[in-house]
Amino acid sequence: MADANTQDKREIPYVMAINEGVHQIMQELDDTFLLGEDVAGVGGVFGTYRGVLDKFGPERAIDTPISEKGIVGLAVGAAATGLRPMVDIMFMDFLGVCMDEITNQMAKMRYMFGGAATLPITVMTMGGAGMSMAAQHSQSLEAWLIHLPGLKVVMPSTPYDAKGLLIAAVKDDNPVIVIFNKLSLGIKGEVPEESYEVPLGKARIAREGTDLTIVALGRMVYEALNAAEQLAELGINTEIVDPRTLQPFDTDTVIQSVKKTHKAMVVHEAVRFGGMGGEIAAQIQELAFDYLDAPVARIGAPFSPVPFNPGLEQAYMPNAEKIVAQAKELLDR
Repeated sequence: MADANTQDKREIPYVMAINEGVHQIMQELDDTFLLGEDVAGVGGVFGTYRGVLDKFGPERAIDTPISEKGIVGLAVGAAATGLRPMVDIMFMDFLGVCMDEITNQMAKMRYMFGGAATLPITVMTMGGAGMSMAAQHSQSLEAWLIHLPGLKVVMPSTPYDAKGLLIAAVKDDNPVIVIFNKLSLGIKGEVPEESYEVPLGKARIAREGTDLTIVALGRMVYEALNAAEQLAELGINTEIVDPRTLQPFDTDTVIQSVKKTHKAMVVHEAVRFGGMGGEIAAQIQELAFDYLDAPVARIGAPFSPVPFNPGLEQAYMPNAEKIVAQAKELLDR
């Protein structure tokens, strides 16, 4: 007989969690529709939207021309007039094509209309390197987005969060950018079959510890967990905070962790200079300076485009080994 605590649990890949979330939220909300390049007939280049066209028809699953500016502009107009569009921007790098629509329309319209217009737009996009897709298809550009008042930005690390954060984003009456990770698509995790929400703006403790806090963004949570296992062999007990939502950011969870461990590190895949890590480090020193036993460490990619060459790309990306080396240096201080 199956254990009552485990019999209802199942594991599915990150990509299937996204797909299931899209299907369930479109089934629940009649005012939702999906638009983007190859989202209908093909089901998305990564398979995230398979079956949506067959289930909901061409009026709710719309293949668009290759025009990100037009796609986002259509979504802004549709949202302002009462619909709840779900936009796919195939690669995060392509946000540059529609950045004016995001920066000056999507993020600003509700404020400029005094709240009379709501913009319930969910923009889904794929970020991250590691698949040899070269410099124009491998970037992590979340620092662009978190700087824009009016936007919410989420970065799910687990399949559970990929589904739950997506559903919460679609139900939110503000524009939300959901940044999935290409290299995480095959990672499996526990995901309930029913529809559920993961609250926007609430971090999770991915691993509890007492000696060091690592704040890891997106896929770097897995690298941090790997590093924590290696550090445990050295007697170092590492706590890992997964912010899940980058804007609004759950500062309280991070600060409470740092007050316990007294040492902190931030890890993200994006370029280190000007990245989210600098903001998190600043918040820690402003709110927990007296608790710190050493400066806040930061790990990110070097200030370079993402290389196409697989060997160079692997050297470019942060990983568990780099985290362990930085942690040893930090703990020696």
